Amino acid sequence: MSNSIIIKKKIKNFTRKIIVSGDKSISIRWVLFASLASGKSQAKNLLKSEDVLTAIKAIKKLGIKVILKKNICEIYGNGINGYQYKKGININCENSGTLARLILGLLVNSNVKIKLTGDKSLSRRDFKRISDPLSKFGASFKLKNNKNLPLSIIGSNKLKSINYFENRGSAQCKSAVILAGMRADGTTKIKAKKSRNHTELLCKHLKLPIKIKHNNMYDKIEIKNVKKIKNLNYSIPSDISSSAFFIVLTLLSHNSKLIIENVNVNPSRIGVITILKKMGAQITFKKSKDL
Repeated sequence: MSNSIIIKKKIKNFTRKIIVSGDKSISIRWVLFASLASGKSQAKNLLKSEDVLTAIKAIKKLGIKVILKKNICEIYGNGINGYQYKKGININCENSGTLARLILGLLVNSNVKIKLTGDKSLSRRDFKRISDPLSKFGASFKLKNNKNLPLSIIGSNKLKSINYFENRGSAQCKSAVILAGMRADGTTKIKAKKSRNHTELLCKHLKLPIKIKHNNMYDKIEIKNVKKIKNLNYSIPSDISSSAFFIVLTLLSHNSKLIIENVNVNPSRIGVITILKKMGAQITFKKSKDL
């Protein structure tokens, strides 16, 4: 006997305006940048997923004060060199590859050994791709099987800029080097295969000393030593992946209309929209002031 699904009541057509939860990758990046800023930063629509909460736990271990309210997250940064490096720090990144790889770019100036761990899935991932370029800045690493978590890092107070070629299209690897370059003397130069550019956009938003040149296959990025990061008050854009469920539901409901406010429509993230448009969907982007 085959299984069957019986739908007793169809959804009536509707016109709605909604806000979807924040983008995870941008939420984690905001937490890290805010932890380096001078003074209080506030974020609205921060995604309160396990990965983001794990990022908050990580910066707390580094001496950063965080107040998490219902609709707002407040982070009190101690400045670009404000992390408190105490002996015996163990940062458990759980399942977050974004956190694990990016935070290593911020720990390159630690003066004590810091241990980084994760769950079984994260522990199987390749961290040599991060430790190799970060070692060139002056940090020292010890990895399990020379590749995996757990790992330990000891930084340097004399970080030197590097040239780095990222040829796999990894936004995490590229971002880790950008963050390390912010702490190094001189200019770090990166040639990176096309990937998500959330980190670069946040650097530009904060008016940090970053230069970016684009071509069809690669981006050329230059980042100089950063002396200060201003507080980052930010409304985290909604996640396009989470929005996709509501978009498809609307398309399947005859004569329905949906407005999703403040969505991240970074060209590297809107593949689902491109596909739906090819299938005949009527989807338009509008600036928030037009909504």
